[in-house]
Amino acid sequence: MIISTTSSLDQRPAKEYHGLVAGETIIGANLFRDFFASIRDVVGGRAGSYERVLKEAKDTAIREMEDKARALGGNAVIGVDLDYETIGDKMLMVVASGTAVTI
Repeated sequence: MIISTTSSLDQRPAKEYHGLVAGETIIGANLFRDFFASIRDVVGGRAGSYERVLKEAKDTAIREMEDKARALGGNAVIGVDLDYETIGDKMLMVVASGTAVTI
């Protein structure tokens, strides 16, 4: 599966458009509490535990988006956008969205 933030792929035109696909992941408050409890992971101004969980959430959202594209018959997703939103003060949502295409 090809994933691209661009609206087209050079030298590989889309043969068929399948529509919008999205994947969502929500990280709960207990994860944030665990991060701050392990503040020792902060090295050079970076929180390693927090970054790992955010990366996992992003990867999960992208994987879900890919699965939906495959289900529609696509082999690529173009115009991919990643959004990070807070839900209240206790949750973070990561959304990956794009257009499923066949190239």
